[in-house]
Amino acid sequence: MGWWQVGADTLANSRFVVSPLAEAVASLLVLERATSAHPGERAWLENHLPAYRRWKADDPVSALVIGAALAPRWIADFIVPVPDPAPPGHAPPSFADELTPVRATPPDRARADLAEAVRGPLPAALDRDDLARRAADALEWVWTHTVLPDWPRRRRILEADVVARSSQLGRGGWVEALNGMRPGIRWLGDSRLQINTHDNPPRELDDAHLLFVPVTPYQSWVCWDIPRRYGLVYPCSGALADAGCIPVPAALGALIGPARAAVLLLLASPLSTTQLVALTGQGLGSVGRHLRILLEAGLVRRRRAGRSVLYFRTEAGDVLVHGAG
Repeated sequence: MGWWQVGADTLANSRFVVSPLAEAVASLLVLERATSAHPGERAWLENHLPAYRRWKADDPVSALVIGAALAPRWIADFIVPVPDPAPPGHAPPSFADELTPVRATPPDRARADLAEAVRGPLPAALDRDDLARRAADALEWVWTHTVLPDWPRRRRILEADVVARSSQLGRGGWVEALNGMRPGIRWLGDSRLQINTHDNPPRELDDAHLLFVPVTPYQSWVCWDIPRRYGLVYPCSGALADAGCIPVPAALGALIGPARAAVLLLLASPLSTTQLVALTGQGLGSVGRHLRILLEAGLVRRRRAGRSVLYFRTEAGDVLVHGAG
């Protein structure tokens, strides 16, 4: 199995970040492999796959580049750079910011990364110097046509996942926060983090930044900028990925109001106010008012977890939700 030796300094420098480029790469993987992990992802794929296939048919060379870059067992390193978070107080990098180093990849490195991904020689059609540009153009197409229109909702889901993982970290340490984050990852103890099930030699991460990057498609990979930064891209939990799509039963909405009912539905598992704001898209004041009324009605309770206050449904709340269908 592949694992990293993660020292105390590296853990201290670890953080969760949201990356527009990682979201675009994950979406491109879904389109390229034409497989979906849940109904919401299947609907998105059915909506965008025909246009993606037309794009590939119109640009067969770029289609070859992407096919090589997203090989089944390895993703070409140059299209999945590790996010470079902004310093505190600065705006996070935009998609264009993150795409710049991909587009600027030297031709020799792009060819080498693609050959490593396919584990063999490249087709003669890829013996050219514009491979990085073509890969960047493909990512820009996916971002513009399939991700950007839905980015505000996706970003709320990603931010909610970060809050949830941070709460898990505060409650149970790295074991609880990392186990089950992505297929093959788990905390082994003795400062060892298993990152996959491949038979790769261990790597020591000393004085590095370790970044955890959620994406909404069910995709995952590792990336690095040795020796400074390492990244683990992981899929949001299914409950979070689908939370915005939970329909409010008409009877429940009529009884307590659709916005308050949406909050109550989400509290099948403990969530903080910040998570509820991110998942529902409602304002902080509105969510706080709904929670106060639900608390007074005995439909939810709250408990403190580290620095967060988590809300969850009571038995009466469960009865009300299930009775409304």
